[in-house]
Formats: sequence, C-alpha cells, structure tokens
Amino acid sequence: MIRVFTGWSPIVLLLIAILLVLIVPPLYFLLKTSLYTTSADGSFGDFTFEYYRDLFSSPRFFSHFFNSALFAGGSAVLAIALGAVQAWIVERTDTPLRQYVFLLAVVSLGIPHVLYTVAWLLILGKGGPVNLFLMGLLGTDMPVLSVNSLWGMILIEGMIWAPLGFLLLSSVFRLSDVAFEEAAMMSGAGLFTTFRRITLKLATPAVLALLLLVCIRAFEAFDIPALVGSAGGVSVLTTDIFESIRKDLPSNYGQAGAFSVILMLLVVILLLVHHRLLKHAERYQTITGKGYRPHVTRLGKWRYITASVLGLFFLVLLVLPVGIIMLASLLPFYDGVRAELFDRLTLDNYRLVAASPSFRGAILNTIVMGAATATVVCLLTAGSAWLSVRRYKGGWLLDQLATLPLIFPAIVLGVAFLQLFVNAPFAIYGTLSSLIIAAVVQYLPYGMRFCYAGAMQIHRELEEAAEMSGAKRYATYFRIVLPLIAPAVATSWLFVMLMSVRAVAMPILLTGPRSQVVAVTLFDLWGNGQITSLAAVGVCWTALMMGIGLVFYRTARRYGLTVS
Repeated sequence: MIRVFTGWSPIVLLLIAILLVLIVPPLYFLLKTSLYTTSADGSFGDFTFEYYRDLFSSPRFFSHFFNSALFAGGSAVLAIALGAVQAWIVERTDTPLRQYVFLLAVVSLGIPHVLYTVAWLLILGKGGPVNLFLMGLLGTDMPVLSVNSLWGMILIEGMIWAPLGFLLLSSVFRLSDVAFEEAAMMSGAGLFTTFRRITLKLATPAVLALLLLVCIRAFEAFDIPALVGSAGGVSVLTTDIFESIRKDLPSNYGQAGAFSVILMLLVVILLLVHHRLLKHAERYQTITGKGYRPHVTRLGKWRYITASVLGLFFLVLLVLPVGIIMLASLLPFYDGVRAELFDRLTLDNYRLVAASPSFRGAILNTIVMGAATATVVCLLTAGSAWLSVRRYKGGWLLDQLATLPLIFPAIVLGVAFLQLFVNAPFAIYGTLSSLIIAAVVQYLPYGMRFCYAGAMQIHRELEEAAEMSGAKRYATYFRIVLPLIAPAVATSWLFVMLMSVRAVAMPILLTGPRSQVVAVTLFDLWGNGQITSLAAVGVCWTALMMGIGLVFYRTARRYGLTVS
C-alpha cells in the first residue's frame, strides 16, 4: 500500500486527506440514513430496505418525478432560449449598447433566488399588476393567471437561469467562424434563416451541453418549487425531501435519505450524459490556425429592433422584479399594486431592519459565512489546481475529488450533513461553522475550475527559471505561481461568495437560532406573510451583493476570466 504513494508530495497527500475528510463522511451518512431506521434524535437503528420499498411502491414518487422532469426540462429550454438570443445579439451583431449586457447579467447574480421568486409571485400573483391588467381587460373579477402552478415554476426558474445561459453561450457565438454564415448569405439565405440553419447548428454541442447543465441545476432546485409550486399543490422530489424532515412528525430521516440517494443518482446519470456530449464537441470545431476571423454582422436599421429586444430583456429580467420589491419595501402592508398605494409610502420597514437584532444578525452571519466559505475554497483549490495542472503524482486525484461534490444536489448535501452533524460526538449542528463546512464542500468544484483556468495560463518555463536560480518548490509557488494566478483566485473568491450567500436549499436544513442567514430569513418571512419586511431586507442585501457582483465583473473582464 505504501508503494502506491511513493513519490507523492506531502502537500498532495495532505490536500487529498482534507478533501476526503470533507466529502466522504456526508456521503457515508447519507447512504446509512437511507438503509437504517432512525430514532427521533437522529441515531441509527436496524438495517432495512423499507424506505426504498415504500418509495417505489408509492404512486406519489413517480408523479413527483414526472413533475421534476417537466420542471427541469421546461426551465432549461426557456433559460437557454433567452440566453441564446441575447448571446447572438451581443456577440454577432452591431447592436448599440450591447456591451452592457455582460454587466447586467453578472450584477443579477447578486439577487437571491428567494427574493427573485417572491418578486415574480408579487407580479404574477392574484393582486399583481399582470392579473389586474388582464382582469380589467377581460372584465372579470377573478384572477386570470395562477402562478402557483407548473408553468409558473418553469417561467420563474427559466428567467433566473437566463443570465447564466447568456454568459455561458456568449463565448460560443464569439468564437464561431463567420465564414460559414457569409457563405450561406451569399447563397441567398436571409439573416434569420442563416441564424437558424447555420449558427445554431454549429453551436449544437455547446447548446445541448448547457441545456443539460441548466436542466441538472433546475432538477435539484428547491426554493421555487417550495415557494411557487407547494401553494398550488405541485410537488417535486426536492420538496418531498424537505417535507420528510421539516413537516413530518417525527422527522422521517430514512425517507428523506432514500429520496436523496435517488435524486443524487439521477444527477450522476445526467452529469455522465453531459460529459459524453462534451467529448464529441470537436466535430463542430470551426476555429483553426488558418483563416479564422471573428466578425459581427451589420444589421443596419434592424439593429434598433435588436436593441429593443435587449431592452425588453433588461426590463423583464431585472427592472420589474427589483422594482416590485423596492415598491413593497416602502409600504406599511402589501395588498397588490393599486393607484392609491403611493399615498402610503414609508421608510418604516427600513427602520425596522436597522433596529432589529435578528435582521442585523442574519446579514452579519451571511457575510461571515460567504467570506469564510470563499476563503477556504480558494485556499484548498489554488494549490490543488496548480498541482493538478503540473501533473504531480496524485494531482489527478485532487481534481477528481474537488469536482465530486457536483453529484450532490444542494438539498441532498443538506440532508447528508444534517445526519453527519447530528451524530457527531461534539455539538456542531445549528452553528455557523456547520453552514461553512457544508458550503465549502458544495462550492469546491467552482473554485477548482476558476483556479485551474488560471494555472493553465502559466507557462512552465517561469517555474523552471526559478528552480535553476536555486528556489525551492514552495518558494516558487508562493513567489511566482500564486501572484500570477491571484486574479483567478480573486475571481473565484468573489464568485463563490456570491453563490454561497444566495443559496437556501442547504442552509434551511442546517441553520439554528443563532446562525440564521439572509436567504433562510427571506424564506421564513414569506411563509409568515411579512412581505414588506422581506422586501426591505431583500433590497438592503441585494444592493450589497450587486456591489460585489460589479467588483466580480470588473475583475473577471480585466483578467479575461469567464463564468464558464
């Protein structure tokens, strides 16, 4: 056994040990939870397959699985469609002001999913402006639209992922050779025919891979099914997991574990399909060393129409949801959008937020959790990425271990760590430390990809020159490598910070009275009907996160790093 590790650096072995300690225990406890009876305190009893038998014998499982598949597929198609249109306009045309779409897409990452969902519930709800307009138009007293449905879930989830779809697809259209499109147009094809039959077909593998990626993320979504679907009687697998723990009395940990294992296996299958799609992407390569030239299409008078399309996206995806939340935050109570509400505007909700220890504590906890998570992730992945890129012995294993948490949907990871912390020999469940540990595992793959991209840009000759000058390897890393990959590490830190503080699926299972975070606070406020307080907290938090998003955008653009 010792011979296997001969020649492996102690640093590699240390990092592998740390990653194994972080990843293996929650996976073990998740599997054990699904295969053993559990008592009310979370301790394990007898071995059993009962939870799996109950799962597959229940018609509810297959119905909810079908709902999950429709929700994920519909959301992915909508998100990629919206993202593809924006990416093509920005990257392949001379539309005015198109360069600002990148900024808006990145800044939108600062809006918590819970807040964005609530905004659209207010817009499309029974007393929302859309229903009021349709009721007046059709002369009816009953709401025309019911957003608490599967189509409402798909619409909101699709719009949430549209900015990321744009960011990922923009590089695809930017790097596609224009010669094929020019040949089509010279043969008589129109602009939109060329886009449909040439541009999109060349982008097929990337579009399919991203479609599947968004589908995976939507499949594991919890906040929108819980906030939108539950009120309309629409359940999916993630809400079943949550209800097994939080709503069943006593908590049915075994059923939640079985649901979680099945959901995790489904995600693994989807990730394998995603990997196979990427393996065959070379069939569609158009960039070669000879003759490639990026180019934008001059639209003439049509560019004002495409500018209007971008303006419409900006209005719908950002202005309307942020605007309705800001309006709600200025009202003493929210009862729909009406003309007389402007006579009731007040700043009392913001005074309440400023004076409330619980709100201030949630904001402080979230900042600490986000900063600590991002810092630990960067510390682990900066060295792991360099060792992997330089192909040190064991470096490949570091890359695989750091990427492994992708198989865990957020709520499944929450169930796994819940069981781990409940059965730990020391009191950690419900503390801020438990949230940080779980978040570090969840966001390791994202930190690894950013740092790996930064390390790939450094030529080996710089390190060889340092070694020839007598520098030790650790000195070379700290004095040459680390300063050069610092922009990638900084971008990684900002991205992980943004992502970790907006999540609700995992923290909702792990928070305690003294470790409340903003996303969970917003979720609870909505459940309690405190819409105006929710809006005020959301506006304050979104303003802060949009500032961080702006810093992330400027850092990433300056050093040529992308979200993908």
